[in-house]
Amino acid sequence: MTTIALQVNRRTVELPAEPRTSLADFVRDKLDLTGTHLGCEHGVCGACTVLLDGVPARSCITYAAACEGADVTTIEGLDEDEITTELRAAFTREHALQCGYCTPGMLVSARDLVLRLPDADERRIRVGLSGNLCRCTGYVGIVRAVQSVIEARRARSIAPLADGGRTSLGPVGSGRATAGRSEPRPAQQVLAPASESTTPGSIPDFTPATVLDQRFTLPHPPTKVFAMFDDIAGIAACLPGVSLMSPPRPERVEGSIRVRLGPIAAAFEGAARVERDPATLSGRIVGIGTDQRSHSATQGEIRYRLLPLEGGAATAVELSIGYTLTGMLAQVGRPGLVRDLAKRLVAEFAANLDRHMSGAPSGLTAAAELSFWSIASDVLRARLARLLGRRSEPE
Repeated sequence: MTTIALQVNRRTVELPAEPRTSLADFVRDKLDLTGTHLGCEHGVCGACTVLLDGVPARSCITYAAACEGADVTTIEGLDEDEITTELRAAFTREHALQCGYCTPGMLVSARDLVLRLPDADERRIRVGLSGNLCRCTGYVGIVRAVQSVIEARRARSIAPLADGGRTSLGPVGSGRATAGRSEPRPAQQVLAPASESTTPGSIPDFTPATVLDQRFTLPHPPTKVFAMFDDIAGIAACLPGVSLMSPPRPERVEGSIRVRLGPIAAAFEGAARVERDPATLSGRIVGIGTDQRSHSATQGEIRYRLLPLEGGAATAVELSIGYTLTGMLAQVGRPGLVRDLAKRLVAEFAANLDRHMSGAPSGLTAAAELSFWSIASDVLRARLARLLGRRSEPE
C-alpha cells in the first residue's frame, strides 16, 4: 500500500491504495465519486474520462499513483462549471442522451471541445468525440448539443482557448508533487469546508431545461409587495424548506433548501444572486446548488413581475420558474411531479408572504420541509375533482 496525495474536485485527498489501483477505481471506491463510469476498462469507450490537470484522460488505464500531486476533476466537480452547465442544458434540449452511461465522459470531452474549437464545425466535433462511444443516440443529438453551445458562446464574444488552456506538457502531476518528503503521510482524507465546494464564486446565467409558469394574488398594493421582495431574509423565511447560511447581499445569497419526497431527502446548498427593476416592478433570482449526499445538482431561475389589481389595491404576481436538475434526483424529477411540487411550494409561499405582510407572528411563516404525502394527497384530490367534474357534465 502507498499513500497517494492529489487534488480531487478542489479538495486535498491523501489516501492509501495499492500501486495497481487505477484512478477510476480510486475515485469510485475511495471517494464514492461514482459519476465516473467504467465500461471497457481498456481506454477505448471513454466512459471513464476525467480531467487531469485540465486535460481529458482515461481514468481506467491511468494508475492513481501516477497522479501524485495532480489536479483531478470528475464529472461531480463540474457541477458548477459554466460550460458544463450549458452543455447539460443543451444535451437535454437536443435529446443527446438515453441510458446516460456514456454521458459523464461525453460531457468531459465535449467541454474540452467547447474550450478549444473556434467554431461549431461538425466534422471537427465528430473527430473530437470519436473516443467516446455511445450505444443509444446515434450521436446526432450529441453533436447538435455541442454545436449549439459553441455557437452561443462565440456569439457572446467568448473566444476559444488555444490548446484548451493547456500550459505545459508532460505526464499528469509532473512537477506538482512535493519533492524530498522524508516523513510518511498519514492515511487520511482532508476535505475543504462544504461551503467552499458548494457555493460558486459567481452565479452564471444559463438556459433552463424546464420552465414552469405560476401565478398568485396578494391583497396588498404592488409597491408594497415590491418593497417586500427587497427584504431577502423575509422572503427566505416565507419559502418552505429554505434557510440562509450567511447575511444576504443582492449579489450573493448563500443558503440551503430541504426537500423530502417519501424516502428521498435532499439538502441543496448553494448561492444565488438577486436582480430588480423598479421601473417595471419585476426581477430575477438566479441560483445554483448541490446535494452532496445524492451527488445531484440544480440550477434555477425565478423571474417575477407584479401587476396591479382592483385599482392598485391588490397585486398579481406572475412567476416563471426555470430549472435544470442533474444527478440521481433527476431520475425521479418527472415533469408532472415537479409541476405539482412547484404549484404547492408557490401556494405555501404566497400564504406565508400574505401573513408576513399582514403582520402575523413570525412562527406562522417558518419554513418547513416539503412532504411527499401532503403533495400526493393534494394531487389525488385535484385529479378526483377533475374526474368527478367530467362525469357530472351533461352529454
